[in-house]
Amino acid sequence: MLGRRSLSAAKGCSSAVLNLLLPPRCLACGSKTGRTGALCPVCWSDMPFLENPVCARYGTPLPHDMGEGGLSARAIMDPPVFDSARSAARYDGPARQMVLALKFARHRDLSEPMGTWMARAGREFLSAESLIVPVPLHRWRLWQRRFNQAADLAASVARTAGCGYDPMLLARTRRTRQQVGLDAASRQKNVRGAFDIRAGREAEVFGRPVVLVDDVMTTGSTVSACARVLRKAGASRVDVLTFALAVPEES
Repeated sequence: MLGRRSLSAAKGCSSAVLNLLLPPRCLACGSKTGRTGALCPVCWSDMPFLENPVCARYGTPLPHDMGEGGLSARAIMDPPVFDSARSAARYDGPARQMVLALKFARHRDLSEPMGTWMARAGREFLSAESLIVPVPLHRWRLWQRRFNQAADLAASVARTAGCGYDPMLLARTRRTRQQVGLDAASRQKNVRGAFDIRAGREAEVFGRPVVLVDDVMTTGSTVSACARVLRKAGASRVDVLTFALAVPEES
């Protein structure tokens, strides 16, 4: 008992010294905070978390509560390939800052809190049977960036929700243009046929619920291209989970 208390005291002392030398910073703006892995009061109040009511299929905000299974006009007129999509926040304010910091400034430590919020957003379809799969990068882009932000987020979601995780199931078979700046039709054309399941691994998907993970969903073109491949391989359902969502009027 005494040994455990001593160890706990030593850890607490080490943490206090570290906080003194390297004060905790806000996950979004970088200002000083009271504890590690938190948002400052301003960013917390500005964080555009997505809450119900949202479209049951696309996860986009609804103007009013339509009851369980409520659908947006887009979901009725253009049903998605995937079963449902959920996001932790709108792609705006502190959420946008965090996505950009993870993706381009390589602040990979952000993937843990972001993944925790994502697991909360996707709790209705995350289960012990779920297989978490990140949207893959092409090998050349992975070599340039050195990491896949979607894989970091997917690993965090899997740890938080207690799901299976496979970062190598899907492959991007050809290099595509950056989706930023492309309209919806161009995005669909850009990623058409760009993904596949790695050779000999189709049986691992058959009959299993798969959750696709990415950092941001804009038009849904990328995750739809991945979902088609997983559907063809026999996945029992395909859901999409992203940290941020660019709602149609903002994208």
